[in-house]
This record gives sequence, structure tokens and C-alpha cells, in this order.
Amino acid sequence: MPTILWIDDEIDLLRPHVLFLQSKGYTVETAHSGVDGLERVRQSRPDLVLLDEQMPGMNGLDVLAEMSRVAPEVPVVMVTKSEEEHLMEEAIGGQIADYLTKPVNPSQVLMTAKRVLDRARIEGEQAQRQYLQSFPELASRLSGASTPTDWYTLYADLIAFDRRLDAEEGVRQVLDDQMREANQEFARYVERRYAGWIEAPGPSDDRPLLSHEIVKHNVVPLLRAPGAKPVVFFVIDCMRLDQWQEMEGLLRPHFDIERSMHTSILPTATPYSRNAIFAGMLPREIARMYAGRWSDDDDETSKNRHEETFLLDQLQRRHLGHLRVRYDKIITSKEGREFGSSAADLVQHDLAAVVVNFVDILAHSRSDNAVLREIAPDERAYRALTRTWFEHSWLLTAFQTLSRLDCTVVVTTDHGAIRCLHPAKVIGDRETSTALRYKHGRQIKADEKDAVIVRDPEAFGLPRLSINENYLLAKQDRYFVYPTSYHHYVNMYRDTMQHGGISMEEMLLPVMTLRPKG
Repeated sequence: MPTILWIDDEIDLLRPHVLFLQSKGYTVETAHSGVDGLERVRQSRPDLVLLDEQMPGMNGLDVLAEMSRVAPEVPVVMVTKSEEEHLMEEAIGGQIADYLTKPVNPSQVLMTAKRVLDRARIEGEQAQRQYLQSFPELASRLSGASTPTDWYTLYADLIAFDRRLDAEEGVRQVLDDQMREANQEFARYVERRYAGWIEAPGPSDDRPLLSHEIVKHNVVPLLRAPGAKPVVFFVIDCMRLDQWQEMEGLLRPHFDIERSMHTSILPTATPYSRNAIFAGMLPREIARMYAGRWSDDDDETSKNRHEETFLLDQLQRRHLGHLRVRYDKIITSKEGREFGSSAADLVQHDLAAVVVNFVDILAHSRSDNAVLREIAPDERAYRALTRTWFEHSWLLTAFQTLSRLDCTVVVTTDHGAIRCLHPAKVIGDRETSTALRYKHGRQIKADEKDAVIVRDPEAFGLPRLSINENYLLAKQDRYFVYPTSYHHYVNMYRDTMQHGGISMEEMLLPVMTLRPKG
């Protein structure tokens, strides 16, 4: 049972309170002074400390300061006779979990102890109940989803439960199964609708905002607004909606945030979706207009060398060629630190476009590094790893700097990534591309249950680079493996984060407008 240490110089007068807590199943130890209490903390590490603020000799705040050094993981509830604001600020600054004002009654103490000690369990149980109660309604929405908004809201709600449910909870398997079913239905939905989206003139109730329309719909209006402020446009490579939500929590104290969504074009891969964002065109149009700047090799970096040119040309076509524009691509930590320290310079331009590659590097590093895969074995840990990086990153420093300046910040991503767990056999020749979630080449083949087979690339907005070329786009969490050395590559790539195919994680993406509060 949880152990509570109660430190109070008048602890003998609190004997009824101690007995009451013990009757509720807690083990309660007592100490008559701060010095005695600290020694007990060092020896036994209680689950919770109830700490009197006013004690002779070493007072409660002194004890709290020392506890923060020797046992920072132990939560402390301060018990005080004073309600002075400065005292509470000092206590809160010392990382207390809660505080009570004397005189306290046993029920008060019990409820506070429960709130502190059982918060995670209570919240987990509540999340389980809410999910199970919502399951029929989510299932109904899944079977009837027919518009982009239906899919955006369903996916966001599933993610909300995914973030709240602990990995050990039995109901998590139910959620995982429902997420897989949703991705299966989403792949069917995209396969039926995608060619129509490509030919439609723009977003509507039945057709989502696509990658190549983000600048037109989310950036250009800000640049044209009367008294327009500088706009900083971040494209964070390979960032999923759930990863953004982890980051957003750290930004809300600094910005008012307006969220919308877009759908990545296919393949959900950097050469296609990110070039489309900056060019304001589909890949088939980019290949026609910039024939010398579109290659069919597998070096993704070579396919994204011209983003700045694409952006400047797009602005020129939209009669914004007179603007002062800056473009940065941040790949290494050193580049990031230098960028973060000079982020204020971004507002010297009408538009500053910034590509951040770290989240994509994180996804690929998890795939290639066994240690990282152990650190982030599932979706929850992968999100937590993203949050830990962002919390201590140059990128958060840059956002904090921008929050103190008169500007508008737009944040989006080119595509997400999915944890690949099921192999799919693919047949192709030596000229077939090597990506795991999409392939293009001459007459490549896969089972239709595993992939969408695009026999007419231009109908999907894609360039036809040779006669008889077609594309394969993996569905759900499939990854392509050739029959040769099949089992070797199945084991090599199972449980890696990949992108390029059709899934909610890869395609349903945030577009955020951030306005500084400061």
C-alpha cells in the first residue's frame, strides 16, 4: 500500500487523522521535525509527504528545498496556517504537488492524498470508461465516414483516446483494433476518391485541402491582409498530428493557436508532398515545368534541392514577387542552434520559410537504430520522444522568440509516418524504386489487398517517367518486400517508421496558425 510520511512538530495532536488514513489502507509514518523527516525520506522514500510549513528549527520550505535535492521524485503536500500569496508562490516554486490550509479535517487529507497518489490510476480508469462508452458511436462514425471532415474528426478523436490510455490497459487492444479498422476503411475511401480530388478545382465539403494548396490558402491571405505582419512558415518534415499535439501543449502559453487540417498528396514522401507545398503544383506539373529539376532516382535529397526556387516562382505567379523572402532548411543540430539564436531576424522579411528535418531524422533513426527502437517501442513512446526533443530544442527557443515579436507563424508538415508491422510481396525489375511504402517502375506488381495500383500516374497527379510505368502505394501498415531473401528483409524492416503510402497517420495532417500572446 502507498506510504505517507507526515512531518509536523505537533504530530501527536494529529493522531486521529493518522488513524483515519490507516483505516483507508495507507501506511502512515510520522516525524516530529524537519531534520527527522528528511532522514526518513533518505532511508525509506515514501510515496507522499505531508509537510507542515511552520515548524521550529528547520521549517517546511527549508525541508522542501532539501527534498528537491535528495528525493525530487517524491510528491509533497504543504500544510500551512498561512494563506499569504508570497508563501504559496514560494511553495509552488518548490514543486509541491498540492497544499492544505489549517485546520484540516481527515476527509480533506484523504481526498488530497488520493488526488496526488492515485491521479494516474483514476485518470486511466476514467479514460477507459469514456472510450468504452464512446466505442459504439466511434464505430458508427467509422462505417459512415464519407467526407474529409468526417475522417479528420474521427482520426483526431481516436488519437485523443490513444494519448490518454496507458500501454498496459486491456482496453488498449480494443482501441488498436479500431485504429487498424479505421485505416483499412480510410485506404478504401482514398482509393475511391483520390483521382477525383486531383481533378477538382479546389477544396470543398467533399474534397480536402491538398499539399499543393497550403501556401495559397493558409499563407498568401496573411501576406495580402491590410497591414500584413511578417509571416514565418514552418514545414516540419514527417510530423504526425499526434506529435504536433505533444508540441502544441508547450506552445499554448505563448500563442493563440488556430488549427485546421490538410491531406497529403500521394505518395506521402518528401520529394512529392514537400515539393508540392513549395511549388503550389502537383508533381506531374512540376515535372513538366521544371523538367531538369525532377529526377527519378532514389536520392530524396536531390529531389528537394529547388524548394526555394519553387516558392519564389509560386509567389511570382500569385503577384507577390515583390515580397522580401527568406528560406532556411535546418538539418543538423549545429544549424539548428545557430538558427534558434538568431530567430528574431526572421521578421525582417515579409515571408520566412523554414524546413525542419529533425522529426524525419527521428523516424529514420528509430528504424535504423536498435537502441532507439527499444527507447520508443510503440506509438506512445514515439510521441514522448518527440516531446522530449522539442522541450529541449532550438526549435522551441525559436518559437519562444517569435512569440515576443509582431508576426504570424504558420506551421505544417509534408507527411506523417506509420509503424510498419505487416510485409507485402512486390514484384519489380532492377529499375524499380527502393522505398518501402511506395514503388514506381515498369509493370511492378503487388496484391491489391496490400496496395493501391496506380496504372495511370497522371490521374493521381504524378509524372509518367517512362512508358508502362506504374506506382504502388502501400495500404495501412504494409511495407514492400521482394521475394528474394524475403524473410531476411521482413525481419529487417518490421516495426520501423516509414512513409509513402496510404494511412491516416501519413495523410491527415495539421496546419496551424499561431498568433503571439506577448
